[in-house]
Amino acid sequence: MRILIIEDEKRLAQTLADLLHRQGYTADMCHDGNTGLDNALSGIYDLILLDAMLPGLDGFSLLQQLRGSGSAVPVLMLTARSDVSDRVRGLDSGADYYLTKPFEPQELLACVRLLLRRGEGEVRTDDTLRCGDLQLDPGTFLLRCGERSVRLSRKEYDLMELFIRNQKQILTKEQLLNRVWGYDSEAEDNNVEVYISFLRRKLTHLHSTVKIKTVRMVGYCLEVENP
Repeated sequence: MRILIIEDEKRLAQTLADLLHRQGYTADMCHDGNTGLDNALSGIYDLILLDAMLPGLDGFSLLQQLRGSGSAVPVLMLTARSDVSDRVRGLDSGADYYLTKPFEPQELLACVRLLLRRGEGEVRTDDTLRCGDLQLDPGTFLLRCGERSVRLSRKEYDLMELFIRNQKQILTKEQLLNRVWGYDSEAEDNNVEVYISFLRRKLTHLHSTVKIKTVRMVGYCLEVENP
């Protein structure tokens, strides 16, 4: 899952990014409202952590413009302002949750998990991702099939997570590049092909019935073969 942090306190933004990375999330940072809005509108993020007070464009205005564009990406507002009127303003602007600084890391992570589940339109009792005979564990980067397991690299994990969360869809190379490598990355189609090859080898090693199918001239999707 890819999370955007829009926070002008660079030290706090880095602390949040490190915390999210340790939980298996991909986190990008920007430090002003105008850049934050441009990134938020890219459509590649599963969740946004948004500070209320930002240079250039404040968080409330950013959120209003984001919602006005039709974006439904979950937004968790972070602010040192604890007045009821500020919380109401944030929620009325389109925030999904409002967390007042300072906050405990575990509280933030619980909010992140909650909003990501809401964004998928479902509520799960754990964070394990499943497809066919596969299980993907966000906490350990382990991909399991029965008694067998392999540990994935960061990019392998991000790709497999994206496939499992969108297992009924065909994903184009452009979508994979934007969601896994980032909107401004210089990665090319060949990077996707290389990591797809890595994942296919690991699926073969696991003896999984789940395969990554190439849809000619379109992209890739997961396919569960009959055992």
